[in-house]
Amino acid sequence: MANPSCLLYAFLLLVAFQSAMMNANTVIQPPQCRPVAASSREKIIFSVNLLLYQAEFLLRASVDAGINDISPGLVQGPDPIGATIANFSDPVRRVVEELGLATVGHLRALVQAGILDAPITRPQMDVSAEAYAGFVNVAFNVSTLTPPFNIYANTPSFVAAAKGFSAFIQQYYAGIIPSIVGNDQQQLVTQIGLSQSAGLGVLRTLLNDVINSTVQPYTFTAAELSNRTSEVVNRLGGCGVKAEGLIVPLQLGAENRTTSNVVPGDVNSLAFVRFEREILRMVFGTGNATMPGGLFPRGFFGSLYQRNRDS
Repeated sequence: MANPSCLLYAFLLLVAFQSAMMNANTVIQPPQCRPVAASSREKIIFSVNLLLYQAEFLLRASVDAGINDISPGLVQGPDPIGATIANFSDPVRRVVEELGLATVGHLRALVQAGILDAPITRPQMDVSAEAYAGFVNVAFNVSTLTPPFNIYANTPSFVAAAKGFSAFIQQYYAGIIPSIVGNDQQQLVTQIGLSQSAGLGVLRTLLNDVINSTVQPYTFTAAELSNRTSEVVNRLGGCGVKAEGLIVPLQLGAENRTTSNVVPGDVNSLAFVRFEREILRMVFGTGNATMPGGLFPRGFFGSLYQRNRDS
C-alpha cells in the first residue's frame, strides 16, 4: 500500500495543477464555492466537526487533555490520532490551553441550547505531525522535508497550523450567520463566531511576534511558512485567495498602505467567507469534498455532510 503522506502529496499536486487552470477571481462563484442548501441546525452541526477538532487539537497539544477531561461525558467517539504535547513556552501554552477551553464551552452551549444532544459524536480526527507535514511538503515543493516537518517541535510550527485551522471556523461562521433562522440560534452562533474570531486574532498575533524567526531546524522563516501554507490551502479550497500569510504585498494590505497582515480581509478588510464544500476540500487535504482524508480520515458527521458525500 502506498504511504499515506505520498498519496496526500500526489493529491495536492494534482489540485495545485487544476487550481492553476481556474480563474479564482470570477465574480459569479462556481457551484463548488456556494453554500449547500441546508437547515440552520444542519449548518451548525457541520460546524461542530470543526469545533471538536480545534478543542481536541489545542487541549492535547497544550496540557495533554481531551474534551471529556474538561467536561466529562460531553463527547463520544474515537480519540484523535497522533496527539502530542507541543514544545512551546509556558505563556504560549497558557494561551493555547485557554482557546481550547473556550471551544469546549462553545460545544457545551450548543448542547444547552438543545441544538445538540450529549454526548456529541466525535468523528475520527488526525492531529498527528504526519497529517500536517503533507501540507508543508507541498508548500515547499518537496516529497519530504529533511528532517520531516513536525508541528509540535516549536512555537512557530504549531501556531502556524493552529491559526490555519482556526481560520476555517471563523470563515465558515462568517458565511452561515446571516442564514441562521431564529433569534436565539442566530445570537448563539454569532457569539461563538465572534469568540472564535478573537481566538484567530490571538493566534495570528502569536505567530506575528516571531514572524522573522527561523523555523528550526530549517532555513525558512515563520513568515515564509505562513505564506506558503496559505497558498496550499487556497489551491485546495479552489475558491480564490482567502487564506493569507502575515506579510503580504502592499496591494493586499489594509487600504494598500501596509504589508502587515495580522487581521486578514478582503479589499475592504471584511472577513473572508467559506462554505461547506470548500471547507471539506481543505481539511480532507484531497481537493475533493467527497474524498475524506487528511485531518478527517473518515469524514464528518451530520446529515449535511452525508448529502454532500452522496451527491
